[in-house]
Amino acid sequence: MKTKISTFLKERPERFKPEEANKLNLKRLQKIDFSGNMHFLEDKKTNTNMILIKSGDLVISGINVEKGAVAVYQGDEDISATIHYSSYEFDENKIDINYFKWFLKSDAFRKIVLSQTRGGIKTELKPKNFLPLEIDLPDLEKQKQILKKINSIKNEIKQLEKNVSYDKKLLSSLRQSILSEAVQGKLVPQSPDDEPASELLKKKVLENYNLPKKWISIKFSEIVYLRHGHQFRQYDFVEDGIPVIKIGQCKSNGILDLSKCNYVDKKRVDEFKNYSIKKGDLLMALTGGTLGKVTFVDKDYGVIFQNYRVGNFYPDEKYISKKFLVIILKSNLFQDLVKEKINQGAQPNIGKEKIDNLQIPLPPLSEQRRIVEKVDALMRVCNELELRIKENKESSDNLMGAVLREEFSGGFEE
Repeated sequence: MKTKISTFLKERPERFKPEEANKLNLKRLQKIDFSGNMHFLEDKKTNTNMILIKSGDLVISGINVEKGAVAVYQGDEDISATIHYSSYEFDENKIDINYFKWFLKSDAFRKIVLSQTRGGIKTELKPKNFLPLEIDLPDLEKQKQILKKINSIKNEIKQLEKNVSYDKKLLSSLRQSILSEAVQGKLVPQSPDDEPASELLKKKVLENYNLPKKWISIKFSEIVYLRHGHQFRQYDFVEDGIPVIKIGQCKSNGILDLSKCNYVDKKRVDEFKNYSIKKGDLLMALTGGTLGKVTFVDKDYGVIFQNYRVGNFYPDEKYISKKFLVIILKSNLFQDLVKEKINQGAQPNIGKEKIDNLQIPLPPLSEQRRIVEKVDALMRVCNELELRIKENKESSDNLMGAVLREEFSGGFEE
């Protein structure tokens, strides 16, 4: 039956000017997230007009209503919100409000808005456009039946999401287990034909941990050179020119994000050429929340420079291959060593000297090659598993949309 929303919803009319709203000292609604959770601000002054919200009111974000920013306020005390929200009393004899909240997330509601309002939702859906909308509204009993079915599917989706989350954690553990076993000599069998690493590095050997027979433990700086980037200053930057990479723009998948770079003048290319990044470079964040994150640059970006807090690693490939070094740097063994040496503060960081003095395991070159081949093969399996997890996640995300399309398009079966 076609029914106007205004027959079961009534807008709460109270409005306050900023001066009046600030005197009331009401808790203020900050946002309704897309899961329908309400977030609040305490003692927040306003410069805009505000609305009143009472306990039990249906509250809608005019900007994000179709994305799920809808909630029923359950608090004991009145609150306020900006005029980008609207608050409604509802008639429980005509509408199950939880049914209606799901309806507002559906494609059916979106189509109604587009067909019945001039231009659809351009910026936000205000009460004057929302309340006159006509919708197909079943009787209260049918609403409850539909809601029961949706909630049942919702519980199944929650379980699917838990499974996806658990699978992601397992996959992350599996990747790290592969790396850990690789750097401990447990991933491939040792060969009697391998020349011991000590033969390559007789003068460089330090102490031996519980490593395989032909492996050694060696100081990082003996076989790898770490280069800091240049310590660029704000006055070095211009509007356009040669990109300068910061730690946040180095992605673990090998991609460099150039969308928010600073730039230096192209005329200064010779001045900073010693700090350029090339395809095949091995970068690591040396400060901040992503400290230790490793990026293997897998394509040519042209001329691009490196900020001071990005480290670039150059292995001496007479002793250690770059691909085996990647395995070491990404392993928990190395990451834990880095964490132990971090300088704490507002911006946690680690300096070149501390990294240079870390000890890392070194197998014979021939074994390094076998380890890299094995890790690559196992990581390909992990990538296939990751794709399946992603597909399961997409299936979970799409399932509720399909259910809502069915239920609110006349597809509900008795």
